[in-house]
Amino acid sequence: MVMGELTQEAEVLVIGSGPGGYAAAFRAADLGLDVTMVDPGARPGGVCLHQGCIPSKTFLYLSELIHDAARAEDMGISFGKPRIDLDALRKWRDSVIDKMADGLVSLSSRRGVQLLQGRVKFESSDTVRVYDGEVSHIQFRYAILATGSQPIPFPETAFKTDGRIISSTGALALADVPENLLILGGGYVGLELGTVYATLGSRVSLVELEDRLLAGVDQDLVQPLHRRLDNLFENINLKTRVVSMAENKNGVDVTFEGDIDSPQQTFDKVLVAIGRKPCSRNLGLGNTKVIRDERGFVAVDSRQRTADERIFAVGDVIGGMMLAHKATREGKVAAEVIAGEPSAFDVRAMPAVVYTDPQIAWCGLTEEQARAENRDISVQRFPWKFSGRATTMGATEGLTKVIVDPTTGRVLGVGITGRDTEGLISEGVLAIEMGALAEDMALSIHPHPTLSETEAEAAEIFLGSATHILSKSRRP
Repeated sequence: MVMGELTQEAEVLVIGSGPGGYAAAFRAADLGLDVTMVDPGARPGGVCLHQGCIPSKTFLYLSELIHDAARAEDMGISFGKPRIDLDALRKWRDSVIDKMADGLVSLSSRRGVQLLQGRVKFESSDTVRVYDGEVSHIQFRYAILATGSQPIPFPETAFKTDGRIISSTGALALADVPENLLILGGGYVGLELGTVYATLGSRVSLVELEDRLLAGVDQDLVQPLHRRLDNLFENINLKTRVVSMAENKNGVDVTFEGDIDSPQQTFDKVLVAIGRKPCSRNLGLGNTKVIRDERGFVAVDSRQRTADERIFAVGDVIGGMMLAHKATREGKVAAEVIAGEPSAFDVRAMPAVVYTDPQIAWCGLTEEQARAENRDISVQRFPWKFSGRATTMGATEGLTKVIVDPTTGRVLGVGITGRDTEGLISEGVLAIEMGALAEDMALSIHPHPTLSETEAEAAEIFLGSATHILSKSRRP
């Protein structure tokens, strides 16, 4: 170490301040540990708060309002064509982020968590160097790695602040609304941001290499969304790959291969949404015993421990489902294990939500997964066209399904597509985590008229007691 450089000690050093990082820091502090959290950003929150989950859901909510206004015309109310003020939209987004970031700063202070800004590199299994910050070195007893992930660029291209080939971060900056936008990738990021831009006025085209949108999600849940996007987007081309992209002053020239009419087209902007990779490079992990796989994901056990006894890892950097709530639970587990608590990441039902309109949410065993594993299941579907509440909302395209073990009656999985599924899926999570039976779900009284009733009625179909749909009775 160089003389004059400031070195400090930390009982627990958290590297990264996203949902996994700050959850770990707060839980460790609540358990009486001395915590320091370091992040390149000026305030906690990470990508999720500043460039991801929160700004995207802010814009998606506004898109939903526009859609609701159009839907209301069929109900006898007309609001006229919406006037979109991009400056006001950006201001609203920034105000949401500021409120939440300031809240995290306050919570850090009240918990006694020290916040440091800077980039970190491991020098050994118990010391890091901090760049771009006031502190030069931190010697720690334990470290929790929560550095997250970043968008994968298209080969031989790069994301630039003022470029026409953009990532989700660039899309959420909302610099403008391009006349025509190409989205590369049919996953949740592409569909969510495509919905935003199409609602704001862009002619959106989407290409996906697979033969379906949202690969891995049960297709009966995806079909209502696909039908709506067929009307909202200019084009959706499946089984199509991008061969090359060349950016110029007038747009991006794109060459396609596959199931598409025009193999060469030009777009004002291209949003690349083909996946994310872990932020595990340039961290000096080679100076520790931490093991990474061939894709750069850090290997951990069920207690979030890496191969280095002093270092834990949570969130996107360890792979799996890249979800903020997964990272939060993992962060808490890491903190509890460090504090000597009997904690482990043992989750039966990890919920996932696609915040389009209609939304898609699922948890537990999926139908496709069950078929691939040759598992015997009973699948019960309740179409929302039989739901009184969905009918009043003009949202009858929805579907609720419950996947049940036919022998025991235990709920194994739940999938929902429609309005407000982000809240509805929690009942399914609780049912699976508690080992509930379809009978438990069916006999729990749900208020009427609500969308939550569709979960009870799907379970009732299994029992043969559904009210609003004919089903073969299981009992005499």
